[in-house]
Amino acid sequence: MAQHNARFITVEGGEGVGKSTNMQRVRELLEARGIELCVTREPGGTELGERLRELLLATEGDGPCDTAELLMIFAARAQHLSTVIEPALAQGRWVLCDRFTDATYAYQGFGRGLDIQHIETLETLVQGHRRPDLSILLDVDPSVGLQRAAERGSLDRFEQQEAAFFERVRTGYLERVHNEPERWLVIDAGQSLESVSKALSDGLNAWLDQCL
Repeated sequence: MAQHNARFITVEGGEGVGKSTNMQRVRELLEARGIELCVTREPGGTELGERLRELLLATEGDGPCDTAELLMIFAARAQHLSTVIEPALAQGRWVLCDRFTDATYAYQGFGRGLDIQHIETLETLVQGHRRPDLSILLDVDPSVGLQRAAERGSLDRFEQQEAAFFERVRTGYLERVHNEPERWLVIDAGQSLESVSKALSDGLNAWLDQCL
């Protein structure tokens, strides 16, 4: 595939929205089109990023303060961009990433209440002009998502936050959609798995038909 055709796609959403299942569905749809793909996640995607992820999600010991959490996420992102995302795109491979900077605005900006301008500054420093070409938001009422997350088993440090935190996270995501509607594909993740899969397939295929 030609280098200039490479695209950067992210999948976003709060807890219990079915990101793992739908990431796999997106992957299948892209590969069915013959697209060479790099699949990764945040925080993580590199050895350093995965170590930082473990620290961020750990429930034992003293967790990072809110500012340290933000800086750890962007440290992981800087490494991720440098060693995984940018090299893949430069080689003409598409990148499919489980969460990216929209999650930082939603979780650390809206959820934690950190200054949005500080996030914007770090975004510019770490990413330059790199932004996703398409972001897929799996949207569900936080009470539904949290119930699903609890049914999976033990909860990580983020999943243990109070319900109001996740209401703010959802508000943050929806504001991102409002500000850049052309970049987003919003899927109602409260539907049945079959309905979610169909909505995702229809929306992604329509977008692919425009850009391929």
